[in-house]
Amino acid sequence: MTKATLILFTCLLLISCSQDNDDNINQVNATFRFTHSWDELSVSNADFNKIKYTNANGEQLSITKLRYLISKITFQKSNGEKIILEGYNLVDVTNNTNLSFTPSATIPSGNYSHVYFTFGFDNNANYNNNYQDLNSVSWIVPAILGGGYHFMQLEGKFINNTGAETGYAYHVIRAVDNSKIPQEFQDTFFVVDLGAVSIENNSTFNIEMNIAEWFKNPNTWDLNILNNALMFNFNAQIMMFENRQNVFSLKSVTP
Repeated sequence: MTKATLILFTCLLLISCSQDNDDNINQVNATFRFTHSWDELSVSNADFNKIKYTNANGEQLSITKLRYLISKITFQKSNGEKIILEGYNLVDVTNNTNLSFTPSATIPSGNYSHVYFTFGFDNNANYNNNYQDLNSVSWIVPAILGGGYHFMQLEGKFINNTGAETGYAYHVIRAVDNSKIPQEFQDTFFVVDLGAVSIENNSTFNIEMNIAEWFKNPNTWDLNILNNALMFNFNAQIMMFENRQNVFSLKSVTP
């Protein structure tokens, strides 16, 4: 065998082995399933429109609407390599829709040091109102507040300090200070780290949102003061962002 023939044979062998390895990679689907609680109480839309919860400030309240946006699901390997799954999901607890989300792209099975998702949209996605499905369900932030999209709409009623039943609208958007010229913005999207996982087959990530956490840590929320027009309240948006830290948790990963 000549030297040239040997080199050609070696190259073909390497290509063949590479193709075989690619063929043997196990591609799997990841599903993200969202459940909801108020501390130890399970929450679904069957519990809505009833004054049955008490926040950290002692106010009794109900939930009449809850929907929120997740995006940019990311799987990170120990070497820092990231697999970012395109797409987003509007979780709508009110209508009991999109509580589970399976991105169209698959991922290789194996060990991952981190699994992330973004609450809301990051700045690369949150502009120009280009998402017609979100536009059609009143998810747009008004232009006076910088445009883009909501991250969450949580609404209900509470018993105020005079004993009357009053509405509240806890809406999360990118914080904007309209008292500044030009407007001042501060990011309020955040990344949720679900930790390390090992995936061999199609898997479901069971994620819980503890709604009570939005009202208590580190800012004890007083609904008598902060109940409506919160999208125009720069400081309120920052407080919401600060209260994010214990809202989401990964309960389990199941086949």
